[in-house]
Amino acid sequence: MTKTIIATQDAPPAAGPYSQGTAAQGFVFVSGQLPINKDTGDMPETVAEQTQQSLDNIAAILAAKGLSMADVVKTTVFLTDMDKFAEMNGVYAAAFTGDAPARSAFQVVRLPKDALVEIECIAVGGGV
Repeated sequence: MTKTIIATQDAPPAAGPYSQGTAAQGFVFVSGQLPINKDTGDMPETVAEQTQQSLDNIAAILAAKGLSMADVVKTTVFLTDMDKFAEMNGVYAAAFTGDAPARSAFQVVRLPKDALVEIECIAVGGGV
């Protein structure tokens, strides 16, 4: 199996020993994206704003392989407060027009950098 590492300056760099994403056998696996603005390093305050920033980061990584949000087949959403699910879900729904991908959502005790949300995904069409 051949894999390709995805690295783009259009999204925040990986902050540890992982890649922004990898492509293998027609799939793209995007690492969990914190809601970090690539230009400022800052995170927005609300769950809605953080969800949008995480999704924007995912879109930038997918674009580096010529893909879009329409190519996403599975997402995983991590929230620090499940009471904020509806707020996250409103923004999330707008990112996936047409057929939505499969999704899991979990409440977690804490996320890196004390983010309120983190999102990862798998997309198809990223053959190496």
